[in-house]
Amino acid sequence: MVNHRNNKIKKNQGFQTIFGQHSVKAAIQNDKREQIELIISKNQLNLAKEYESKIEKIIILPQNEFIKRFGSDNTTQGIVLITKDFPRPSLEEFVKVESKKSKSVILILDQVTDPQNIGSIMRSCALFNCSAIIVGKDHSPQITSSLYKSASGAAEIVNYIRVTNIRRAISFLKKNNYWIYGFDSSKKENSILNFSKKSVFVFGSEGKGIRELIKKECDEIIQIKIKNDLKYEIDSLNVSNAAAIALYQFYLQ
Repeated sequence: MVNHRNNKIKKNQGFQTIFGQHSVKAAIQNDKREQIELIISKNQLNLAKEYESKIEKIIILPQNEFIKRFGSDNTTQGIVLITKDFPRPSLEEFVKVESKKSKSVILILDQVTDPQNIGSIMRSCALFNCSAIIVGKDHSPQITSSLYKSASGAAEIVNYIRVTNIRRAISFLKKNNYWIYGFDSSKKENSILNFSKKSVFVFGSEGKGIRELIKKECDEIIQIKIKNDLKYEIDSLNVSNAAAIALYQFYLQ
């Protein structure tokens, strides 16, 4: 049902706001979600026809009212979904399922806090068959509207597992036959090698890299080899670029 009235969204715990055409489309296609309502700018009326058979409540707002409530079309692309989150597995539940695969890669992000970077990393995970990103609860963002937008639909299929203690998570993964690779731009000896069929890639924040206490838990510290004779000093890759390169290497192997 398409509703042209300016209904107010009820604030309710557990509701999520997702914007951007790719992110909204992926969320609507996710059968695990309970959809609440879809709000569309009047200048994107064609989107209402696309989704009217998939979601019961669709609200069309004049463009100025839509922008007033949700921000510019550059950010939202004229479409906003109000939805409920779906159950996500714990680390233990995920590994139990993942252990049935002959080849598996997991990412750990140690104090990477930028939602744009995490969203970009999620896209790489989805494209290169990595099913989970593990982060620490104290130094990582929740899955927010901006992260959903940056992930461009990948947040529906890549597990975002927030743990209390990354060191304990690494220990658990080692017990489940994973080999832990820490990526460090200051390491000058090892470049990317042949990875274990059960691999964990650890990346740190762009400013500080992997913390020393986490680095000590890694089985191997490696560096992505980069050109080092540039006129201007560029000494490291963005963390999302580094993750994409590592995942692609694992995917090809």
